[in-house]
Amino acid sequence: QVQLVESGGGLVQAGGSLRLSCAASGRTFSVYAMGWFRQTPEKERELVAAVNWSGGNTYYADSVKGRFTISRDNAKNAELLQMNSLKPEDTAIYYCAVRFGYGLPYNSAQYDYWGQGTQVTVSS
Repeated sequence: QVQLVESGGGLVQAGGSLRLSCAASGRTFSVYAMGWFRQTPEKERELVAAVNWSGGNTYYADSVKGRFTISRDNAKNAELLQMNSLKPEDTAIYYCAVRFGYGLPYNSAQYDYWGQGTQVTVSS
């Protein structure tokens, strides 16, 4: 089993910044991709950013390119999502997810484990 715990969500004004963290524990970690998804009541869960096992390959949704940065610390089994220039439309519950193996999956169905989610609210 794998446990993922997110932290760092909260309320921020438009234009502000937040940094989300995801700490993984449980099963012995080897090769895995990590991703951040977000979901609102009006939209399906969408991939915001993802990073492959080595950190050498990343993906960003068009809506967050240039504003969000994903990174990982393999020594700590953790990933970060630095979110700058936040907009009200970034308001959502953010989930971290892990997919064991090589590659960089884009589909939520391809991820093996999920965190409980953390609320991000951006006021205008």
